[in-house]
Order: sequence, then structure tokens, then C-alpha cells
Amino acid sequence: MTITLYNSLTRTIEPFAPLNAPNVTMYSCGPTVYNFAHIGNLRAFLFADLLQRTLRTVGGYDVRWVMNITDIDDKTIRDSAFGSQAWPTALGTQSDDPKKNLRDFTEYYTKEFVADISAIGIDRAHLYAMPNATDYMPQMQDLIRRIYEQGFAYIRSGSVYFDVAKWRKADVYGKLFTIDAENFQEGVRIDADEYDRESVSDFVLWKAQKDGEPSWDFEIGDTNCIGRPGWHIECSAMEYELLGLPFDIHTGGVDLKFPHHEDEIAQSKAGYGIEPTRYWCHNEFLEVEGKKMSKSLGNFFTLRDVIAKGIDPLDIRLLMLSAHYGTRLNFTFAGLESTRKARLRLQEYIYDLVEHINFDVNSMTDPAPQAIALREQVFAELANDLNTPKALAQIFTFINNNPVAGLQESEICGLIRFFRELNDVFAVFHFTQRPVVTAEPIPDDIQALATARWEAKRNRDFATADTLRKEVEARGFLIKDTKEGFVVERV
Repeated sequence: MTITLYNSLTRTIEPFAPLNAPNVTMYSCGPTVYNFAHIGNLRAFLFADLLQRTLRTVGGYDVRWVMNITDIDDKTIRDSAFGSQAWPTALGTQSDDPKKNLRDFTEYYTKEFVADISAIGIDRAHLYAMPNATDYMPQMQDLIRRIYEQGFAYIRSGSVYFDVAKWRKADVYGKLFTIDAENFQEGVRIDADEYDRESVSDFVLWKAQKDGEPSWDFEIGDTNCIGRPGWHIECSAMEYELLGLPFDIHTGGVDLKFPHHEDEIAQSKAGYGIEPTRYWCHNEFLEVEGKKMSKSLGNFFTLRDVIAKGIDPLDIRLLMLSAHYGTRLNFTFAGLESTRKARLRLQEYIYDLVEHINFDVNSMTDPAPQAIALREQVFAELANDLNTPKALAQIFTFINNNPVAGLQESEICGLIRFFRELNDVFAVFHFTQRPVVTAEPIPDDIQALATARWEAKRNRDFATADTLRKEVEARGFLIKDTKEGFVVERV
């Protein structure tokens, strides 16, 4: 089945055609490991996972997927520095060696990141490589030398900068993001790894050492520029080393179009003589309760924060996959509850299918027209620029109109096979019989709190009722009001 994708480079939806079918090479900008991943970060990683799973399952491709780990940049250096308040207590006492501190600090958060993505259904086995930037220092230095020798970089005060003015005379700078030429400031240099879109100036490829920072020797021209790489050069070197150029697809959030991805294109073309990729695929932002996520607004959540509220990670995954990746996603707790109900509705249907069959579904070879038609409809939507909302709508329409009790065995077998394939994309379902749930008694003190809350609510003392509800929830239980009164459940 032909897959189409929105290509940020051409600003159109195009049929996807890999360079070396059935093999696909794909690079995703990974995390900067200076803290736990927040849910906005996770949307980008879940989008990349959705794409590579769709390529495998719907397109039939073999995917070589690389996601890098940024373990050296302004943030990781700042927060791993000796005396930093951001140093995790789990790591014990810091060393006086900046490189060791950086390594210990980033290894800690890399392990936590892998745990987080595993919790939301990203299979580490699908990743060909998850390289640390610091392991590719020679490759980065080689690329910077190439750029310098081609005349598109210069050295100032021990740092090496990409000369945007010279590059603009040789090629286009602004292929992914339209550059306002009036804001371009020739000869102005930016040392920060991240900067505003308006700062169209020369960006740093290699940064001169500052006191207390980890550093590496770097012989370039007639100068030993002791220091460390800039952020943008890291991805270009790892892409070249692990996938070769050009590779098929590059993914990331829309916030990376400029400067990060634009700079990747320029420095790869300037140094290697070829652009990195033919398809640039970007996911849109995630908002929380209709607002940009911000610590000051109190709506900044890591995955762990959300799970601590009793949310199943599978519901978080399905919520993020339910919206089209190219649209803004409004992450709400009401939306999570709706997603939970939708997922459980689908899961109940799968349980019904499994429990209505008493033999190996793979032994049934007869075609099942209903399952074949459903598969074609759903996979066609996934192939159409990963249109997950329409794919899910097709599934719910089907299960609402086709109760399991009315299906033939061949149809049940076909549907189980289909849902297993679908789960290769969504990764949120189980294919066992229903687990036997034994209700545990509610502790007397919790029941007493819930009763007191009910009485306060009847007396219109809503402040007390809300306080009691929060106390019950903090202890791992939920109060659900009914027409007759209330029930208490374990989270």
C-alpha cells in the first residue's frame, strides 16, 4: 500500500518512495537528557514511533530507525556542573572532573528516558541505534574541518562559526523555514545552542572552552580549538555515520525547523556536499488544557507526573495518537478519561473475539470478507499521511455495527488477525482472555471519608467535600457519584 506523507521541504503531501526499497532509513531528533521528558517532548517521539510502525506494518518496509541522545549542550553542561542544584541526589557526590559529571548526569537521565518511552509503548528493539553525541566527537570534528576547508566556516577566539552570508551566496538558507532577509545580520555570531527564529546570524559549530566545562582538543587549520561541539553539528555527523546521506526521512517537532533542522541542511550540504534527507516530517505542538505548557501556569507535566495521577500510560499513548500529528493536540484530563473509555471499549471487543474462539486463529485459512474490508479501510487511512483519527473512526463504526455474538468463526479469526496487525501500529491492546478481577474491600477509614464527603456535598459545603475527595484520591481511591449515592474504587 502506497504511503503518503506531508513533506516540510516541499510543503506538500507526497507519495513516499524510499531510495532503496524495501529498506527505509529514518532519523529522529531525540531528547536532551538534562531532566525527565515532559509530555510535549513525548509527542514528537510517539509521532516518530507511529511513522516507523506504519511504514513496517502498512507499507511492508524494513526500517532502520536512529534516534540520537543529546548528552552535551548548554543545558546538560549547566545542570551537571559542579555545585549545580539540578544534580540528582540518586547520583551521590559530584566529582571535580567536568567530563565525569557530564557522563554520570546524562547516563542517569538517559536510563530514565528509556524507561519512559518503554512505558508508553515505544519498543527499544525497533531502534537500530540510540547514539550519544559524545561518542561521535571525531566525526563531528571531521565535518567541521570539511566545512572550514570549503570556506563556509571561520575561527574566532577559539570557536568555529558557520558563515551564513557565504552560504547564502552558494545555496538557499531557508528551505524549511522562510527566512526574513531583513533580520539577517552578517557577521553577527551566536554562541548559544538554541536561539530565536529572528536571530538569523552565524551559528556556532564548535564552542571554545569556558572555565569548569568539559572539553576536547580540536586541531583545525593552524589552531587547537579546545572546547566542545555546538548542538546543530551533532545530528549531521551521526546521520552521516549511521545512515549515510541521503537517508529517507527526518522527523522532529515543528519547533526544530529553525534553527536546528535548517542548520543541519546547510552544514551537511556544505561539508558532505549533499543534503541529509528528502522527506522532512514534523509534528505540531502539544498544549495542556488549551494553553502552552509552562511551569509558571502550573500545566507543565512529565510522563511521571501524569502516571502519578492514576493515568494508564496506554491511555496517554492512545490520546496522542488519536489526533493527527500535523494538528495541535490539546492535552486535557477530560480527554484522557474519554480516551480511557474508548480504549477499554476496543479492548472489550477484542476480549469478546478471543473468548468466542477455541482454536488457533492462524489455522483458519478461509478469507473473512468483513475483516479484509475493515483492514483495507483502516490501513488506507493510516497510509494517507497517518490519518489516525479517521482510522480509529472506521474501527469504532465497525464494532458498533458488528457485535461479536453475530459473527462467524472465520470472521472472528480474521478480525483477531486484523487487530493484532493494528496493534503493531497502536500498541495499546492485549490479546488474552479477560483477567479475573477480584474486588478488594474498601478500608473502613476510606469509606468513612467518602461518606463524610457525601454528607458535606448534600449540605452544600462544597469546599469541605472537595478537600475530602482530594484526601481520598491521594490515598489511591476514587469516589464516583451515582443516582443512588456514591461508590468508592481503587485507582
